[in-house]
Amino acid sequence: MSTIVGTNIEVTNLKYDSDTTSMIISNTGQVTIQGEGTATTNLQQGLAKSWCRWESIGTASVLDSFNHSSMTDNGTGDQTITIASAMANTTYAHVGMAGGSSTNLATIQQQQGTTAHQATTTAQRYETVYANGSVYDWNSINAGLLGDLA
Repeated sequence: MSTIVGTNIEVTNLKYDSDTTSMIISNTGQVTIQGEGTATTNLQQGLAKSWCRWESIGTASVLDSFNHSSMTDNGTGDQTITIASAMANTTYAHVGMAGGSSTNLATIQQQQGTTAHQATTTAQRYETVYANGSVYDWNSINAGLLGDLA
């Protein structure tokens, strides 16, 4: 086994043997990797572009995050997360969950009722509620965004 050490290495394809390309890095920086079976996966498209875990009991605060710059507590069960590096458009996908128990089922929902609550490329407003629809502050709220960065 040999080791190559250098500042810049230029290749067209990376292969794990002489017949199979396992990763391609295009001249635009797109990385395509071998996925399951014969499928390939675009690495940038498959990564979460941001995620945040926060609590809203008492003074709402971010516990840990990636690509978030701040959070605003708009009231009980109502927080806005500010995205540090903007998304390319407002059609990005959201995933999330809020802490609950078997008797206190919780949900997190993206607010879209009015213009003030619409998703933007730099902010997303969330509401955490009981299964019956009443808003509530939780000690574990998690959200992630999937899509393209601007």
